[in-house]
Amino acid sequence: MSQSQEFTFQTEIKQLLHILSHSLYQNREIALRELISNASDSLNKLRHLQLAEEQWRDENPLEVTLQPHKEARILVIQDNGVGLTQEELIQNLGTIAHSGSKEFFQNLVSSGKGDGSPDLSLIGQFGVGFYSAFMLADKVEVVTRSYRETTGWRWESDGSGRYSITAAGDEVPRGAQIRLHLKEELEEFLDPNRLKHIVRRYSTFVPFPILLEGAVLNEQKPIWVEPKSQVSDDQHNAFYQWLTHRTEEQPLWRLHLSSDSPIQFHAILYCPPTNFELLGFGENQHGLNLCAKRILVQDDCRDLLPDYLRFLYGVVDSADLPLNVSRETLQDHRLLPKLKKVLTRKVLDHLASLATEDAAAFQTFTRQFGSILRTGIGQDFENRERIAKLMRFQSTQTVGSGLELPESNEFRRTSLDEYLSRAAVGQEQIYYLAGTQVDAMSRHPHLEAFRKRGLEVLFLDDPVDEFALTQLRSFEGKDLISIDSADVRFPESTNPTVESEKPQAPGNFTRVLELFRGALDKRVADVRLSERLTDSTCCLVNSEGTMSSQLQKVLSTTMKGFEMSKRVFEVNPHARLTERLCELAGNPENDEFIRDCGRQLYSDALLLDGLIPDAEEVTNRSLRFMEELSRTRSVIVT
Repeated sequence: MSQSQEFTFQTEIKQLLHILSHSLYQNREIALRELISNASDSLNKLRHLQLAEEQWRDENPLEVTLQPHKEARILVIQDNGVGLTQEELIQNLGTIAHSGSKEFFQNLVSSGKGDGSPDLSLIGQFGVGFYSAFMLADKVEVVTRSYRETTGWRWESDGSGRYSITAAGDEVPRGAQIRLHLKEELEEFLDPNRLKHIVRRYSTFVPFPILLEGAVLNEQKPIWVEPKSQVSDDQHNAFYQWLTHRTEEQPLWRLHLSSDSPIQFHAILYCPPTNFELLGFGENQHGLNLCAKRILVQDDCRDLLPDYLRFLYGVVDSADLPLNVSRETLQDHRLLPKLKKVLTRKVLDHLASLATEDAAAFQTFTRQFGSILRTGIGQDFENRERIAKLMRFQSTQTVGSGLELPESNEFRRTSLDEYLSRAAVGQEQIYYLAGTQVDAMSRHPHLEAFRKRGLEVLFLDDPVDEFALTQLRSFEGKDLISIDSADVRFPESTNPTVESEKPQAPGNFTRVLELFRGALDKRVADVRLSERLTDSTCCLVNSEGTMSSQLQKVLSTTMKGFEMSKRVFEVNPHARLTERLCELAGNPENDEFIRDCGRQLYSDALLLDGLIPDAEEVTNRSLRFMEELSRTRSVIVT
């Protein structure tokens, strides 16, 4: 064996080793990730050589092996790849053969945290990942033999600024052994369970087996890089379970993507069958796995999809991303917004196809995730029309139609497109009514005028629905409007055929309105004749330009200081109670009774809208009515 030769590191390497040796940076796991990635690169090079030239072929499987030696405090990362010559050791491990070395150190220093320490997860961007070994070791040996040579070499350094290279004889196997003499406080990297965790977190998808104590640690294959037609349902289910840790559960649907333009990437996205947020488990807080050439860069990246798609699981792998970038840099990376835009469009397009091709799956999706999806209308202006087309509602057309969904208490829901296909001639608005229970909404007095004209009304039984439609404002040129608004306009084609047949208001009706107006005083904006009621006695209507009653109710409970606007009290002149009150209005002695009726009708209207009137006032008034009514009853048995 020839005598050892001493060499001095390039200046930039000295600076790097000093930073690594003295850094307090905690994520030391990335050192193992980098060394495994380098071993994988070496194996990949040999595989290409063996495919191209028969002379380099043999029967030995290409693999990476981890060998912890607890007594010696040495961790070995070994591969049987292309190996290194003496010249390559000097060139690759003694210098940074990259024109951007100065830029690397500028980025390394400028990426410092608030305490001034550098962000070492930047290593690897400029081909210096090997030096992360000094985060774990106070001495590093590289025992290697190139596939082109019969003699091996030993590279050794303690990170102090110098390294040595010694001939290692012809017993060295092809490839490279990285021998890490671990620092005293890092015995954890000799623990097989710790090593398994690191490999499975960062290097699961390395395309070569990673062995530890004879077992393969990375059995899960990167199926997203395979052609869609070659990936079976069983493989997808197994991969979904691996991603989500939900054993024996299958995804509701999946989306397998590959793209070369405008960004090169592969991806698989999965939708779970159940929304745990509906079960009270809090908001989903997971992201997608972001990989670069199968190596995990970030396992919880929430910048690849908008918040309204937060329920999806998956992997995105792009060769256009630098291999190792810090989380801080990653959030601002110029490619992420582009990836997010493409992925979002693909998901929304897939949902649109699902709605027509697999109605049952889409109905399940709507029940589970529809309330999350529709929040995107207020978040994503560019895609709000796409999201709106995916919203589904119950309506006067579907409720009571006998179209109940199988295994569900719900009726079939309709889309905005379907609603417009049934719209009346000249209809300029899309009508909706918001509430908490569809059954109650279907009996609301406001519906009378719409049923009389054959106009469909959407039922919004989730508070998110109305927030979404308020943000959307219009769809396909039709204004979205609550039917309790004074802004409602009926299409002329639905007006009564002969207006002259409409009966006139009974005598004293104006006086009844005046008595109601005086009784309600500052509680309402106005009291007036109703053109919309046919059977009910009264209803409350929001003034022009104001929010619906339900939306105001939600805001009043969630926003401190929010006050609901005064509404218009509309009275049906042809209701039986109204006609009787008009008869009683001829006698001034009945004025206070009529005022009390107005107050009670107002309270009843509030209750129908899901609002709570003054309980004590209502109770006392009801008691007076019952006492007065009881006096009209006879005690004589007939």
